Amino acid sequence: MTTSSGTLGLRFTKIDDLKRPDHFYLTAEDECFFLREYTARAGFGHSETNDLIQNFKKSPDRKGLPEWYYKERDLRRIALEFRQAMGEKWISLWTLVPIPPSKCRTDPMYDDRLLRMLLEMTIGIRSDIRELIHQTKSVAAAHESDDRPSPDEIERFYKVDEGVAEPTPKSIALVDDVLTTGSHFKAAKRVLSDRFPKARIIGVFIARRVPEPLF
Repeated sequence: MTTSSGTLGLRFTKIDDLKRPDHFYLTAEDECFFLREYTARAGFGHSETNDLIQNFKKSPDRKGLPEWYYKERDLRRIALEFRQAMGEKWISLWTLVPIPPSKCRTDPMYDDRLLRMLLEMTIGIRSDIRELIHQTKSVAAAHESDDRPSPDEIERFYKVDEGVAEPTPKSIALVDDVLTTGSHFKAAKRVLSDRFPKARIIGVFIARRVPEPLF
């Protein structure tokens, strides 16, 4: 995976000591990487990344409307950026696991955007993509609320899907769209660490949330 200490664009940046306080559930042992920076509460017109993320997160009830085109377009764009930044060799060595959406699989509002992005990213590449964790109960989406859940609260509704647990993964990349507090990553990492104690687990994000501008 291509990384950079400070460059945005098609190179991943690692969360370091300076950035970690913006994601207060993360600790120094957590390895997390991001491609872009998303500015909270600034709206889609604030930046290219804000527009990209808001399109990617369009809810399933918008399907069939003209705006759905932008979700599909940006899903493909993110897949291409991930593919270029990760590289085919890196992709082939890791088990890629989407962090579950807030809704369980039977919920009409279940959004498999991360899974579909990973499948698009790996077309023609040997890869291991698994929904190792699933959400057992639908909850409110964190980005739609000011009350951010803790890792403990999130973990209560996460469960390993034993149907896809074999072969035992050695290197797991948890993939999510926006790194905010780090609570979903921590909850998912705990669940998978308990099930696969020898696996190395990292987080890979489309963007990290940066504080909203004061003016």
